Amino acid sequence: MNKYEIAVVPGDGIGNEVIPASIKVLDVLAVTFGFQLAYKHYDYSCKNFAKVGKMMPDDGLEKLRDCDSIFLGAVGYPGVPDHISLWGLLIPIRRAFDQYINLRPVRLLKGVDSPLKNIGNVDYMIVRENSEGEYSNIGGRFNEGTENEMVKQESIFTKKGVDRVMKYAFELAQKRNNKITSATKSNGIIHTMTYWDERFKEIGTAYPNVEKNQFHIDILCAHFVQHPEWFDVVVASNLFGDILSDLGPAVVGGIGIAAGGNINPEKIFPSMFEPVHGSAPDIAGKNIANPIACFWTGAMMLAHLGELEAAKLLMDAIETLTFSRKVLTRDLGGTATTTEVTNELINIIKNNSFIKI
Repeated sequence: MNKYEIAVVPGDGIGNEVIPASIKVLDVLAVTFGFQLAYKHYDYSCKNFAKVGKMMPDDGLEKLRDCDSIFLGAVGYPGVPDHISLWGLLIPIRRAFDQYINLRPVRLLKGVDSPLKNIGNVDYMIVRENSEGEYSNIGGRFNEGTENEMVKQESIFTKKGVDRVMKYAFELAQKRNNKITSATKSNGIIHTMTYWDERFKEIGTAYPNVEKNQFHIDILCAHFVQHPEWFDVVVASNLFGDILSDLGPAVVGGIGIAAGGNINPEKIFPSMFEPVHGSAPDIAGKNIANPIACFWTGAMMLAHLGELEAAKLLMDAIETLTFSRKVLTRDLGGTATTTEVTNELINIIKNNSFIKI
C-alpha cells in the first residue's frame, strides 16, 4: 500500500475551512483506492505573524522538506501587508523547493455558468514560470524622502529558468492537443521579453508537431475573454502568468473553482498545491466558502503523487456535482454551505452516483 506524508498548511481565512473539507474527501478516496495519507499540520499564517513577527518559524522550511506534498489553503489577512505574507511564506517555499512550475488549469465545468454568452468548450492549462522573472527582490529605494527619490525593481530571466519552463510547457502540449501559446510584451519590454521570445522559438524547434502562437499580453488578455476556446497550453513569465491565471478562471465561473499547483517536476523536493482564491476574509468563518477549488487542487496533488485513478474519480465527482446543480455555494448560484457541498461530493463518491456527461 502506498503511503504519502502530506504537510498541511491551512493558512488564513477560508483556508481553515476548505482544507479540512478537502481532507475529508481525500480520506474517502484513500480508502476507496487503497493508499494512505498521513497528515502533519503546520500553523504558518498571518495569525502566526501577528503573534511572533514571522509567517513561519526559522526551521519552517526544514519541517516541510521531507514530506511528499504540501497542501496549502490560503495566505493573507487584513493587518498584514500582502508583500509580507507572500515573501514570508509562499515565495520561500516555492524557491527553497525549486517549484519552478506554477500549473493552473482553466476549464469550464459542466453545469457552471460563464459570464460570457455562447461560450464554447474551454479547457486549457497555464504554465507560469514560478521561480524568477519579475518577482525578484533585487532592487531598492534610493534618496528616500527627497525630490530625487528613486525606486528600482529588477527582473531576472536566466537561460536555465526560461528554458525549463518552456520545455515543460511544450511537453505538456504534446500530451494534450499539440498547441501552445506564449505570452510576451517584447514590443515594450525590449530585453527580458525579447529573450523570452528567442528561447520560445529555439526550444520550439525540438517540437515540430506542436502548433505555436505568440501574443502580447494586452491582446492576449482580450483573447482570453473573447476567444477562450482558442487555447490549450499557455506559457508565461511569473507576472504575466499570475495575471492570466486569475483572468482565465473568471471567464469560466470564478476563482472559487480555480485550482493550482507549484510543481517541482523532478520530485527532488515536495510540490505545493494551493487553490487560487486567496483567504477571502469577508466570508471567512461563515461556512459559505466554495470548496471546489480546493477539491480540484487535491485532485492535482493526487495525480502528482501517482494516484491517477483517484484523481480522475475526484474530477468526475466534482463535475457530477456541478452538472446536477443541486448543491452549490452562492457564488455558483446555489445556497449550500461549505459543509453541505463537501457531504454531497462524498456521497457521490461513496454511492458511485456519477452522472454520465
